[in-house]
Amino acid sequence: MALFHVARYAGPEAAGPEPGADGRARALLERLQCRARERQRRKQQQEPAGAAQNSEAAGRRRRRPRRARRRECGGPPGSPQAPRGKRRKVDGENADAGSGEEEPGESSASAQAAGPPGDSGERPPEEASGPPAHALLLGGFERSRAPKVQPFLPSWLAEPSCVGKSVTEDSVPIEDIPAVHPDMQKKLRAHGISSYFPVQAAVIPALLESTANGFLVARGGYRPSDLCVSAPTGSGKTLAFVIPVVQALLCRAVCQVRALVVLPTKELAQQVSKVFNVYTDATPLRVALITGQKSLVKEQETLVQRTADGFRCLADVVVATPGRLVDHIDQTPGFSLRHLRFLVIDEADRMIDSMHQSWLPRVVAAAFPSDSAKDPCALLQRRQLRATTAASTCCPQMPLQKLLFSATLTQNPEKLQQLGLHQPRLFSTGLARGGPKDADGDSGGKYTFPAGLSHCYVPCSLRTKPLVILHLILEMNFSRVLCFTNSRENSHRLFLLVQAFGGVTAAEFSSRCGPGQRKVVLKQFEQGKIRL
Repeated sequence: MALFHVARYAGPEAAGPEPGADGRARALLERLQCRARERQRRKQQQEPAGAAQNSEAAGRRRRRPRRARRRECGGPPGSPQAPRGKRRKVDGENADAGSGEEEPGESSASAQAAGPPGDSGERPPEEASGPPAHALLLGGFERSRAPKVQPFLPSWLAEPSCVGKSVTEDSVPIEDIPAVHPDMQKKLRAHGISSYFPVQAAVIPALLESTANGFLVARGGYRPSDLCVSAPTGSGKTLAFVIPVVQALLCRAVCQVRALVVLPTKELAQQVSKVFNVYTDATPLRVALITGQKSLVKEQETLVQRTADGFRCLADVVVATPGRLVDHIDQTPGFSLRHLRFLVIDEADRMIDSMHQSWLPRVVAAAFPSDSAKDPCALLQRRQLRATTAASTCCPQMPLQKLLFSATLTQNPEKLQQLGLHQPRLFSTGLARGGPKDADGDSGGKYTFPAGLSHCYVPCSLRTKPLVILHLILEMNFSRVLCFTNSRENSHRLFLLVQAFGGVTAAEFSSRCGPGQRKVVLKQFEQGKIRL
């Protein structure tokens, strides 16, 4: 083992050999103990001063920015400016090499070497007492509400034709619109109508103008503009399209489906069908209702008739719901929409939401068949034009005009784009801009009420709602009341509660009831036999 002896400590023992290994070990142990006692004594003497300097240095480091801190700690490993982790590593290597251990006082000495606390020469410029003269101070602004961003709308939506809302002050006598046929005016008077509502006075002349030269060709041979009407319930929207459609079709020679009215529910379709039947009475025009209340075969018998040379159409005006209409397009032989002139979409918002049934593309495809080029009479058939150009207008054809009616017509261009409107024109009882809009961009039409309609609301808890309804009926003596709920389950629950309370004749009207039962309920409600 003497060959591998290394003198790790320089001193008197290195000059001459020790008498033995035990003597060398004892001498080494004594020297280590002396060094430990000396280190402990110096640590006790310098501990207060070192703690104060370390706290000042730490505070100065916290105040310095990161860039200055990097500059301070950028020295080589083992130097006083080196980071603490590197110093410890180097010191550990030195201790392993036998160069001595780091004394506790060296940390304070390195902190002093980095710079005394009061030395202002090494302070970064960020610690100056005040900002420079050219500095831009931010802050001190007053809180203000951000201006409301107005959506960018097409011109026909941003600038509609405004219509009055008062059905009494803004009404127009029927004699003031000479475009309406005298026979139609006589029929209006026979049903007690002496003046038009504001919506009717604005929409009827616009529709009759597009059929001034007959319904086969529009004015000048050009395709007429589609019309959109946004007016509250009770403003006369149904007569606004019934009167011009019936008058335009009176001159037809061959029975074909010229007008198609699409509504979201069977009950609304029945009401519109009744109005058409009233004004087509004693005329050659025929109206067909297809809503699914009858079997498909029964409805087919009202639409087409099989003859020796094919099929003969039996209806000029078809009032339908979307689902049943698609069924007849697919399954009724001889049912054709190639001669369709008016496509009326009532309750347009609800119809747009039901576009998942794809009823509108099916109707447009049936109105503009793609196989018309193979027809020997293709010259007289119409084609769907992608754009209005000089070449596309050189051959006049019967146009397809879309008429939209809704109490809450949306102003969302993404929804309206699905309808494929052609140069649309909007008639609205609301303001062009500034009306309340929801998150989908819908206009404030849903908050517009007719001038003759009064409305109020009663704040109450969920538990007391049925009692409030009974109080309004019994104490305020309401004769006929329509109560709407948000689901058919709530409608059934309210019906059972009122029926258990007694004293009020109530009936349920929802999809839980069959078509025949709902028809009976409506008839009894009109006759006053049902109170709620």
